Amino acid sequence: MFAVTAITGRVGGAVAETLLKSGHKVRAVLRDQARGAPWLAKGCEAAIADLGDAGPLASALAGVEGAFILLPPVYDAEPGFPDVLPKIAVIREALGRALPAKVVVLSTIGADAASPNLLNVLRLLEETLADLPVPVTFLRAAWFMENAQWDLASARDAGVIDSYLQPLDRPVAMIAAADVGRTAAELLLEQSSGHRVIELEAQHRVSPNQIAAAFGNALGRKVAARAVPRERWETIFRDQGMRHPEMRMRMLDGFNEGWIDFRDPNAQRRKGRIGIDQAIAKIVGQAGQ
Repeated sequence: MFAVTAITGRVGGAVAETLLKSGHKVRAVLRDQARGAPWLAKGCEAAIADLGDAGPLASALAGVEGAFILLPPVYDAEPGFPDVLPKIAVIREALGRALPAKVVVLSTIGADAASPNLLNVLRLLEETLADLPVPVTFLRAAWFMENAQWDLASARDAGVIDSYLQPLDRPVAMIAAADVGRTAAELLLEQSSGHRVIELEAQHRVSPNQIAAAFGNALGRKVAARAVPRERWETIFRDQGMRHPEMRMRMLDGFNEGWIDFRDPNAQRRKGRIGIDQAIAKIVGQAGQ
Protein backbone atom coordinates (compact mmCIF):
# COMPACT_ATOMS: atom_id res chain seq x y z
CA MET A 1 0.00 0.00 0.00
CA PHE A 2 1.26 3.45 -0.97
CA ALA A 3 -0.23 6.74 0.24
CA VAL A 4 -0.53 9.48 -2.38
CA THR A 5 -1.31 13.09 -1.54
CA ALA A 6 -2.66 15.55 -4.15
CA ILE A 7 -4.01 12.60 -6.11
CA THR A 8 -6.59 14.78 -7.87
CA GLY A 9 -3.81 16.84 -9.47
CA ARG A 10 -1.64 16.08 -12.49
CA VAL A 11 1.43 14.85 -10.63
CA GLY A 12 -0.34 12.99 -7.84
CA GLY A 13 -2.64 11.40 -10.39
CA ALA A 14 0.33 10.22 -12.45
CA VAL A 15 1.93 8.76 -9.32
CA ALA A 16 -1.23 6.81 -8.52
CA GLU A 17 -1.76 5.62 -12.10
CA THR A 18 1.81 4.32 -12.30
CA LEU A 19 1.47 2.47 -9.00
CA LEU A 20 -1.90 0.97 -9.91
CA LYS A 21 -0.64 -0.18 -13.32
CA SER A 22 2.28 -1.85 -11.50
CA GLY A 23 -0.19 -3.86 -9.44
CA HIS A 24 0.19 -1.95 -6.19
CA LYS A 25 -2.49 -0.68 -3.83
CA VAL A 26 -2.99 3.04 -3.38
CA ARG A 27 -4.41 5.01 -0.49
CA ALA A 28 -5.76 8.30 -1.83
CA VAL A 29 -5.23 11.09 0.68
CA LEU A 30 -8.15 13.44 0.03
CA ARG A 31 -9.51 16.67 1.43
CA ASP A 32 -12.91 15.87 -0.07
CA GLN A 33 -14.00 12.29 -0.68
CA ALA A 34 -16.40 13.36 -3.43
CA ARG A 35 -13.51 14.66 -5.54
CA GLY A 36 -11.78 11.32 -5.11
CA ALA A 37 -14.67 9.30 -6.52
CA PRO A 38 -12.84 8.44 -9.79
CA TRP A 39 -9.94 7.04 -7.78
CA LEU A 40 -12.19 5.03 -5.51
CA ALA A 41 -13.75 3.57 -8.65
CA LYS A 42 -10.26 2.42 -9.66
CA GLY A 43 -9.90 0.55 -6.39
CA CYS A 44 -8.04 3.08 -4.27
CA GLU A 45 -8.59 3.25 -0.53
CA ALA A 46 -9.63 6.69 0.74
CA ALA A 47 -8.24 8.64 3.70
CA ILE A 48 -9.61 12.08 4.49
CA ALA A 49 -6.95 14.57 5.64
CA ASP A 50 -5.53 17.99 4.85
CA LEU A 51 -2.68 20.24 5.90
CA GLY A 52 -4.69 21.85 8.66
CA ASP A 53 -4.46 18.96 11.14
CA ALA A 54 -1.55 16.57 11.65
CA GLY A 55 -3.70 13.90 13.32
CA PRO A 56 -5.79 12.76 10.33
CA LEU A 57 -2.79 13.16 8.03
CA ALA A 58 -0.65 10.96 10.27
CA SER A 59 -3.38 8.30 10.19
CA ALA A 60 -3.53 8.54 6.40
CA LEU A 61 0.24 8.04 6.12
CA ALA A 62 0.56 5.25 8.69
CA GLY A 63 1.19 1.62 7.85
CA VAL A 64 2.18 2.17 4.21
CA GLU A 65 5.20 1.00 2.28
CA GLY A 66 5.74 4.50 0.97
CA ALA A 67 4.17 7.95 0.87
CA PHE A 68 4.21 10.63 -1.81
CA ILE A 69 4.11 14.16 -0.39
CA LEU A 70 3.25 17.27 -2.38
CA LEU A 71 3.03 20.71 -0.81
CA PRO A 72 0.33 22.67 -2.69
CA PRO A 73 1.90 25.12 -5.14
CA VAL A 74 2.64 28.60 -3.83
CA TYR A 75 2.06 31.38 -6.36
CA ASP A 76 1.71 34.58 -4.32
CA ALA A 77 3.84 34.46 -1.20
CA GLU A 78 4.86 37.04 1.35
CA PRO A 79 8.60 36.89 2.10
CA GLY A 80 9.22 34.33 4.81
CA PHE A 81 6.14 32.32 3.77
CA PRO A 82 4.15 32.88 6.97
CA ASP A 83 1.02 31.37 5.43
CA VAL A 84 2.83 28.22 4.32
CA LEU A 85 5.03 27.44 7.32
CA PRO A 86 2.13 25.98 9.36
CA LYS A 87 1.37 23.55 6.51
CA ILE A 88 5.00 22.45 6.40
CA ALA A 89 4.90 21.92 10.17
CA VAL A 90 1.81 19.74 9.80
CA ILE A 91 3.55 17.60 7.16
CA ARG A 92 6.59 17.15 9.42
CA GLU A 93 4.51 16.25 12.46
CA ALA A 94 2.34 13.81 10.52
CA LEU A 95 5.31 12.05 8.92
CA GLY A 96 7.10 11.91 12.27
CA ARG A 97 4.11 10.24 13.87
CA ALA A 98 3.29 7.90 10.98
CA LEU A 99 6.86 6.98 9.94
CA PRO A 100 6.00 5.37 6.60
CA ALA A 101 8.67 2.98 5.36
CA LYS A 102 9.88 5.55 2.83
CA VAL A 103 8.89 9.00 1.59
CA VAL A 104 9.15 10.74 -1.78
CA VAL A 105 8.71 14.51 -1.56
CA LEU A 106 8.12 16.69 -4.61
CA SER A 107 10.62 19.55 -4.55
CA THR A 108 11.93 21.81 -7.29
CA ILE A 109 14.87 22.94 -9.30
CA GLY A 110 16.35 25.84 -7.35
CA ALA A 111 15.38 24.49 -3.94
CA ASP A 112 19.02 24.96 -2.99
CA ALA A 113 19.20 28.58 -4.18
CA ALA A 114 20.05 30.94 -1.33
CA SER A 115 18.76 34.16 -2.89
CA PRO A 116 15.17 35.00 -1.83
CA ASN A 117 12.64 33.84 -4.40
CA LEU A 118 9.38 31.91 -4.67
CA LEU A 119 11.07 28.50 -4.73
CA ASN A 120 12.60 28.98 -1.27
CA VAL A 121 9.42 27.49 0.16
CA LEU A 122 10.49 24.04 -1.01
CA ARG A 123 13.96 24.53 0.44
CA LEU A 124 12.17 25.14 3.75
CA LEU A 125 10.20 21.93 3.25
CA GLU A 126 13.39 19.97 2.54
CA GLU A 127 15.10 21.43 5.61
CA THR A 128 12.10 20.69 7.84
CA LEU A 129 12.04 17.04 6.76
CA ALA A 130 15.82 16.59 6.91
CA ASP A 131 15.76 14.85 10.29
CA LEU A 132 13.07 12.27 9.50
CA PRO A 133 14.39 8.85 10.58
CA VAL A 134 13.16 7.10 7.42
CA PRO A 135 14.44 7.06 3.82
CA VAL A 136 13.43 10.30 2.12
CA THR A 137 13.85 11.21 -1.54
CA PHE A 138 13.53 14.85 -2.55
CA LEU A 139 12.51 14.90 -6.21
CA ARG A 140 13.62 18.25 -7.59
CA ALA A 141 11.61 18.75 -10.77
CA ALA A 142 12.41 21.25 -13.51
CA TRP A 143 10.09 23.97 -14.84
CA PHE A 144 6.80 22.30 -15.72
CA MET A 145 6.02 22.21 -19.44
CA GLU A 146 2.35 22.51 -18.54
CA ASN A 147 2.95 26.14 -17.52
CA ALA A 148 2.61 26.79 -21.26
CA GLN A 149 -1.13 26.15 -21.05
CA TRP A 150 -1.53 29.82 -20.08
CA ASP A 151 -0.14 30.76 -23.49
CA LEU A 152 -2.59 28.67 -25.51
CA ALA A 153 -5.18 31.40 -26.13
CA SER A 154 -2.69 34.00 -27.35
CA ALA A 155 -0.84 31.41 -29.46
CA ARG A 156 -4.10 30.30 -31.07
CA ASP A 157 -5.72 33.70 -31.49
CA ALA A 158 -2.79 36.05 -32.05
CA GLY A 159 0.11 33.81 -33.05
CA VAL A 160 2.26 35.01 -30.16
CA ILE A 161 3.23 33.91 -26.66
CA ASP A 162 4.49 36.35 -24.04
CA SER A 163 7.56 35.02 -22.26
CA TYR A 164 9.00 35.93 -18.89
CA LEU A 165 11.82 33.45 -19.52
CA GLN A 166 14.52 35.37 -21.36
CA PRO A 167 16.46 35.57 -23.61
CA LEU A 168 14.07 33.82 -25.95
CA ASP A 169 16.69 31.48 -27.39
CA ARG A 170 18.07 30.32 -24.02
CA PRO A 171 17.14 26.71 -23.19
CA VAL A 172 15.79 26.05 -19.70
CA ALA A 173 15.44 22.75 -17.83
CA MET A 174 11.82 21.60 -18.18
CA ILE A 175 9.78 18.49 -17.48
CA ALA A 176 6.27 17.18 -18.13
CA ALA A 177 4.00 16.50 -15.15
CA ALA A 178 3.42 12.93 -16.31
CA ASP A 179 7.16 12.28 -16.15
CA VAL A 180 7.30 13.76 -12.66
CA GLY A 181 4.53 11.47 -11.44
CA ARG A 182 5.95 8.39 -13.15
CA THR A 183 9.41 9.04 -11.72
CA ALA A 184 8.03 9.64 -8.22
CA ALA A 185 6.22 6.30 -8.37
CA GLU A 186 9.35 4.54 -9.57
CA LEU A 187 11.29 6.08 -6.68
CA LEU A 188 8.68 4.80 -4.23
CA LEU A 189 9.20 1.30 -5.61
CA GLU A 190 13.00 1.45 -5.34
CA GLN A 191 15.01 0.28 -2.36
CA SER A 192 16.71 3.25 -0.75
CA SER A 193 18.29 4.32 2.49
CA GLY A 194 19.01 7.66 4.07
CA HIS A 195 18.11 10.90 2.34
CA ARG A 196 18.83 11.66 -1.31
CA VAL A 197 18.14 14.31 -3.94
CA ILE A 198 17.02 13.44 -7.46
CA GLU A 199 17.15 16.11 -10.18
CA LEU A 200 14.63 15.52 -12.98
CA GLU A 201 14.43 17.20 -16.37
CA ALA A 202 13.52 16.25 -19.94
CA GLN A 203 16.00 14.81 -22.41
CA HIS A 204 16.54 18.25 -23.93
CA ARG A 205 16.27 21.74 -22.50
CA VAL A 206 13.66 24.05 -24.00
CA SER A 207 13.76 27.73 -24.99
CA PRO A 208 10.73 30.05 -25.29
CA ASN A 209 11.30 30.04 -29.06
CA GLN A 210 10.96 26.26 -29.05
CA ILE A 211 7.72 26.49 -27.04
CA ALA A 212 6.37 28.90 -29.66
CA ALA A 213 7.43 26.54 -32.46
CA ALA A 214 5.72 23.63 -30.70
CA PHE A 215 2.51 25.66 -30.49
CA GLY A 216 2.88 26.45 -34.18
CA ASN A 217 3.20 22.76 -35.03
CA ALA A 218 0.20 21.82 -32.91
CA LEU A 219 -2.02 24.67 -34.10
CA GLY A 220 -0.99 24.66 -37.74
CA ARG A 221 -0.04 28.33 -37.76
CA LYS A 222 3.03 30.48 -37.20
CA VAL A 223 3.60 31.34 -33.54
CA ALA A 224 6.36 33.58 -32.19
CA ALA A 225 7.64 34.22 -28.68
CA ARG A 226 7.74 37.79 -27.37
CA ALA A 227 9.76 38.88 -24.34
CA VAL A 228 7.84 40.77 -21.65
CA PRO A 229 10.04 43.68 -20.45
CA ARG A 230 10.98 43.26 -16.80
CA GLU A 231 9.88 46.79 -15.95
CA ARG A 232 6.31 45.73 -16.76
CA TRP A 233 6.27 42.55 -14.64
CA GLU A 234 5.14 44.04 -11.35
CA THR A 235 2.24 45.94 -12.92
CA ILE A 236 1.12 42.88 -14.86
CA PHE A 237 1.31 40.59 -11.84
CA ARG A 238 -0.55 43.03 -9.60
CA ASP A 239 -3.23 43.46 -12.28
CA GLN A 240 -3.57 39.67 -12.19
CA GLY A 241 -4.37 39.92 -8.49
CA MET A 242 -1.00 39.18 -6.90
CA ARG A 243 -0.30 40.94 -3.59
CA HIS A 244 3.38 39.96 -3.31
CA PRO A 245 4.84 39.76 -6.84
CA GLU A 246 8.44 40.29 -5.71
CA MET A 247 9.11 36.63 -4.91
CA ARG A 248 7.79 35.48 -8.28
CA MET A 249 9.84 38.11 -10.06
CA ARG A 250 12.98 36.99 -8.26
CA MET A 251 12.25 33.39 -9.24
CA LEU A 252 12.08 34.43 -12.88
CA ASP A 253 15.31 36.41 -12.43
CA GLY A 254 16.88 33.23 -11.10
CA PHE A 255 16.03 31.27 -14.23
CA ASN A 256 17.04 34.11 -16.55
CA GLU A 257 20.30 34.87 -14.74
CA GLY A 258 21.19 31.20 -14.29
CA TRP A 259 21.33 30.97 -10.49
CA ILE A 260 18.27 28.75 -10.47
CA ASP A 261 19.43 25.53 -12.09
CA PHE A 262 20.51 22.01 -11.23
CA ARG A 263 23.87 22.40 -9.51
CA ASP A 264 23.90 20.04 -6.49
CA PRO A 265 27.05 17.91 -6.92
CA ASN A 266 25.63 15.21 -4.65
CA ALA A 267 22.32 14.83 -6.47
CA GLN A 268 21.39 11.95 -8.73
CA ARG A 269 19.98 12.81 -12.13
CA ARG A 270 17.05 11.36 -14.04
CA LYS A 271 15.57 12.18 -17.45
CA GLY A 272 11.96 12.37 -18.58
CA ARG A 273 10.53 10.77 -21.70
CA ILE A 274 8.18 13.51 -22.91
CA GLY A 275 9.43 16.32 -25.16
CA ILE A 276 8.03 19.80 -25.60
CA ASP A 277 6.24 19.00 -28.88
CA GLN A 278 4.37 16.12 -27.23
CA ALA A 279 3.53 18.23 -24.17
CA ILE A 280 2.21 21.16 -26.21
CA ALA A 281 0.24 18.86 -28.51
CA LYS A 282 -1.46 17.46 -25.41
CA ILE A 283 -2.30 20.94 -24.12
CA VAL A 284 -3.83 21.90 -27.47
CA GLY A 285 -5.67 18.58 -27.77
CA GLN A 286 -7.18 18.81 -24.30
CA ALA A 287 -8.38 22.35 -24.98
CA GLY A 288 -10.17 21.13 -28.08
CA GLN A 289 -12.09 18.40 -26.30
